[in-house]
Amino acid sequence: MTGPFGILSPVWAGTPTARLMSEESILRAMLRVEAAWAQALADAGEAPAESAAAIAAISQDPERAGINVKDIASQSPGGGNPVIPMLGAVRGALAATGDSDAALHPGATSQDILDTALMLLCREAAAVLLTDARRAGAALSRLSQDHRGTLCVARSLTQHALPTSFGLRCAGWLDGLTHSIRRLELAATALPLQWGGAVGTQAAQSDALGAQQTAALSTDLAARLGLCPMPRPWHTQRQVILDLGSALAGLLAALGKVAGDVLTLQRPEIAELREPAAPGRGGSSAMPQKQNPVLSTLIRSAALAGPAQLSTLYLAAAAAEDERPAGAWHAEWPSLVELTRLSGGAAARAAELFEGLVVRPDAMAANLRLSGDAVLSERVMARMGGSFPGGRPALQDLVRRSAVEAVPLRGLLQESFGAAITAAELDQLLDPHQYLGRAQEFIDAAVSDFHRHDGTQHDVTHHDTTHPDTTRTAAPSEGPIDHA
Repeated sequence: MTGPFGILSPVWAGTPTARLMSEESILRAMLRVEAAWAQALADAGEAPAESAAAIAAISQDPERAGINVKDIASQSPGGGNPVIPMLGAVRGALAATGDSDAALHPGATSQDILDTALMLLCREAAAVLLTDARRAGAALSRLSQDHRGTLCVARSLTQHALPTSFGLRCAGWLDGLTHSIRRLELAATALPLQWGGAVGTQAAQSDALGAQQTAALSTDLAARLGLCPMPRPWHTQRQVILDLGSALAGLLAALGKVAGDVLTLQRPEIAELREPAAPGRGGSSAMPQKQNPVLSTLIRSAALAGPAQLSTLYLAAAAAEDERPAGAWHAEWPSLVELTRLSGGAAARAAELFEGLVVRPDAMAANLRLSGDAVLSERVMARMGGSFPGGRPALQDLVRRSAVEAVPLRGLLQESFGAAITAAELDQLLDPHQYLGRAQEFIDAAVSDFHRHDGTQHDVTHHDTTHPDTTRTAAPSEGPIDHA
């Protein structure tokens, strides 16, 4: 197979999206467009059927016809794009077999072929990566449900803030992914044919066939390729590309946020999560004791690389001058292809990560205890600020003393209130399970939204949240967690 092999892009190396967006696939997609146009003309009686059949045969097996990616690429600088040498190679192949080229490329221009070919590939790649994204979403939905009662600490500006549940954290991750899937589905299903001729007027076709027949042929071509019909050419208005690119980058951003969180939570001093293990993955060339979080790292790398590719698409759209851009259109191709590869790779790695993610409720509980009862200080201030001796300022000083001097807040409160507060009342006040707000409602909403959009039936069932749920926990063989 012709590349790309991804030696410097391990996030997408070996993925179906990489194969779909390979240079060989791009060549074959351009030939598919030429063959579909030839057949549309032949079926309408506007080109010889024999010529269309010969072009179709070449598109199905270009190597046999002597057309290969390496030659097309090496010749593309001559015309500034790969379509021109491809057409020369097809004409040569037709001549070698004595077939006519009458059905090849009449009324079309290079941009029509390449833009339409890229739309074909992006549509197919989006279908593959959306399948992986939905797998990732389904796994996050399960984690949200399984761990709706697994307490952990919420962090704000890197510091312990309030208690939350790991299920709610997963529901937040799921929310971002659901929204991104929705955007990408809309963008992918709207990908249209681009067919405008030399300057977007379809003058050559209309002059030869008439405007009505030209319009009918354009609609027929879109249907043959499975693309949306084109109301008008968009060769210099690149909003189609921007919608698609923004949706891909949005998916990367959503996955990148999760990967960043998972990386943090895998640090040995936190140890609340662990990536799924696999033979040959995560090792270090120098430190054999390490088990590196490779999946999260690769997802994050894609999320960090995506914005630069999207930026190029926006710059190219803004610089698309006249009726055929010089340079702007050309700059767009590699960025769109790479952005698609990055998104496909990230989605595939995310599905594997979330489906096998190891959750460690014991570590979450231990980390929550590090802040002691002070993690409920917001509740303490709201409930007791008005009745505390000395008022809210005095209570704030008490909370700060607890944090700075590592003195248990419970003891300070008992000392200040004396018999005015019972041990049972303090237990209720400082129980983190009782200060989760609408967490269960928000989990249900995120899970229901994903499954409603995903088209699957899913019953959201409330679980007992009195104690942490340990449904998906570290296996005993993974060893104890040291929180010294």
